[in-house]
Amino acid sequence: MRRSRLPITLLALTALVGSSLVATAPAGAEPTARTGADHAHDHPHSATPVRIQMTGADMLEKVVAAGFDIDHGLRRVPDGIEGEAVVTTEQLAALKAMGVEVLADDEGFEWSEEADGGLRALGARVPAFSHEKTVRVVRADWFTTKGQGFLYVEARTTEGQQASPIVAMQLENDSGTGTPFGFARTMSRFVDSGQYMFHRNLFKLDARPSQIRVTSSTGGVTTGSVSNWLEDAPPPLTAKPGYQSDFVDGYQHPQQLFSRAEEIARQYPDIAEIIYLPHRTNGYQRKAQATIGGTGQEAVVVSSAAWGHEGGNDITVEFVDRPGANLPLTVEVTGKAVRVLLAKDASGARVSTAAQVAAALESQSQGLIDRAHPYRANTGTGIVVPTAAPVALSDFLDEKRVGAPEGEVPRGPAAIPVLRIGKHRDGRNPGVLIQAQDHAREWVPATTTLETAERLVRNYKTDQETKKIVQDTDIFLILSNNPDGANYSFYNYASQRKNLTNHCEDANADPGRRNSWGVDLNRNYRVGSGHDGYAGGSTTCTSGTYQGPEKLSEPESKNVVWLVEKYSNIKFMMSVHSNGGQLFWQPGAYIADGRITTPRPPLGDEAFYWQSAGRILSQVKAHRETVVTPENVGGSSDVLYSSAGNVRDDMYHTYGIYSFGWEVGGSVYNPATGNWQGGSFQPPWVGDPALVSGHAETMEYANGIMEMFRIAAEWGKDKKKPTSELVPGGGKYRGPVDVRFETSEPATVYYTTDGSRPTLESPRYEATEFREPGQVFHVTETTTFRWFSVDTAGNIERNYDPTKSDRRDNYRTATVTIDG
Repeated sequence: MRRSRLPITLLALTALVGSSLVATAPAGAEPTARTGADHAHDHPHSATPVRIQMTGADMLEKVVAAGFDIDHGLRRVPDGIEGEAVVTTEQLAALKAMGVEVLADDEGFEWSEEADGGLRALGARVPAFSHEKTVRVVRADWFTTKGQGFLYVEARTTEGQQASPIVAMQLENDSGTGTPFGFARTMSRFVDSGQYMFHRNLFKLDARPSQIRVTSSTGGVTTGSVSNWLEDAPPPLTAKPGYQSDFVDGYQHPQQLFSRAEEIARQYPDIAEIIYLPHRTNGYQRKAQATIGGTGQEAVVVSSAAWGHEGGNDITVEFVDRPGANLPLTVEVTGKAVRVLLAKDASGARVSTAAQVAAALESQSQGLIDRAHPYRANTGTGIVVPTAAPVALSDFLDEKRVGAPEGEVPRGPAAIPVLRIGKHRDGRNPGVLIQAQDHAREWVPATTTLETAERLVRNYKTDQETKKIVQDTDIFLILSNNPDGANYSFYNYASQRKNLTNHCEDANADPGRRNSWGVDLNRNYRVGSGHDGYAGGSTTCTSGTYQGPEKLSEPESKNVVWLVEKYSNIKFMMSVHSNGGQLFWQPGAYIADGRITTPRPPLGDEAFYWQSAGRILSQVKAHRETVVTPENVGGSSDVLYSSAGNVRDDMYHTYGIYSFGWEVGGSVYNPATGNWQGGSFQPPWVGDPALVSGHAETMEYANGIMEMFRIAAEWGKDKKKPTSELVPGGGKYRGPVDVRFETSEPATVYYTTDGSRPTLESPRYEATEFREPGQVFHVTETTTFRWFSVDTAGNIERNYDPTKSDRRDNYRTATVTIDG
């Protein structure tokens, strides 16, 4: 079935890095009341990107709690966490006040290439080998990109958790087989949420090493072999003569995406159809609003009862000062014009407070005003000032603005279409769900997903590989899972992340907060939810990671659950995001206190994820040598950060779906400057073909998704039973011996050592530690191992039935006899 079958013990596992952070709140000098002429071209694009550094996860949590939008791939460095923030001048000042350091353009973390100089002085000694080695090499990967070679190493020490003295580790490598160790470098210690993770290093080399040596300041030392990462990738389908690709010619808003999906279904009815998801979105619509009277205690926020496009935008509100004394507070309504006649006392002084005016608008506006209240946290005790002229309410949705994409945006609730592609759409084949644009500002995932759809239908009749995919899989493509937010990103606020459902109460419900409303759809699911104490989801409605008022509160997340429950043949899922260049899976979240993650996949599933990742990312690299580096692959809570309530954990743990998360648009090495160039949410569509551009990212990551389809097709056809061995095996040994399991392909081993027959309830063979190979059993007395293995397609070794006992108990067995 698989292209390569490696022993589990050789499938080493990886770690971290990333790149971007965007702020949408808190607000500083924000808009108040607007007339139609004022707001027609008011788009808060004045925010600019800056590179920042935080002291660690604790500061990161404080920044999130303050309402800043922390999004994807933060780079962990020895002194904290680096990232990029897109902020206004006021927001930048707020970050600095929190202790966040703003980096100059030429600053930032670079892996040290200097020797530590201190390890030898500590008297490092070399212990004898044992199962209790104090230092282990987790992985050592060599890769090339743009003509330059890189070595990435992860190592772990059993004494790494101690805080004082902090364990230092030094890395050396040879220059090839038979050459001596040298080039000493210090490895960086990585601690997350107070827990030691590992030490790691990434650096350039002129020649590929074959061995590395890692030395700990506590005396441990170990060596390890260097493996190739994504080297010698097979050519992608696009390299085949006559293969059609490169169909998407620019970024597309949801109307264009959905229109093309429906057109594909009409053009290719034998292999494609549209499924409309049942839960309609909020829609690209908002109530019309105005903040009248500034931002002080005299300010009043007014919101229409009707949606802006359904009449709310026609409402005007005027605060009127009348001559006289002892006048009551009243409201007059003529058509859509609301006039608030302010009260006067016996001396003729105005006495209407903002709170009183708000209450009068709600009760006396003849249903035109749905909500009126003092500005934000104000109590509304200030005396209201008359307006110079009527103030027009607005929904601030500018789909017709100059420079926007052509076409008016539909305003009502939206039904999201799913493009289903497959020759046999009856449940017989494994289903693959590709979900793009959960986050509105991420434009490349949508074009990437559309490009894969075009490749499937256009090449079906002429390319055998494509025909096999279409005949052997059932593909479900959600081109934009957040159409409302995506439209807002295209037409109003490019940095919009969330959907357009506003759950904010009065303190955050004025139009100045409008760019911070909505729910982060990838925090709204049920497993590892922020509602259950997992980190990475916010309860603040203006935060970029606002998790919603409850689990599955949003129609967009309900739709995904509906889809996988209705089509139970869906066995693979990829949630496509940008940017950062990561490919990850479970665990996706953790409880910060103790760093308690959602359950990690069994070692067999973890190995399958790694094997699949290698294939997918090799196809990305084959396009233009873009390398998703090994530190950016693995469990997302290890690679990125804790993402409470993410879709991947829910799909995997609830439905058993192999669920990937993909941050497209990773860093591209620039040989001219010697630096890695980071991506962005909306990179220029066309740019230097060797560097960052939306077109290049669309093409290369579409290659990866096509490979995922092939993986699913092979998985569905897999009938081959796995095999497994106990290494070094049963037999007589003169003293204690270390043994481990190896399998012919990614598979989970169930075993017993107490004489009982193994079942699916027996202990599972686990990893030594997260991101590491299988555990080592230190056998000190005669022990009989009984076991069987199950691969990811459900094939059981030797056709063994673990659910019942009969005379054909053909599980594997080996006895390790210890003499002396």
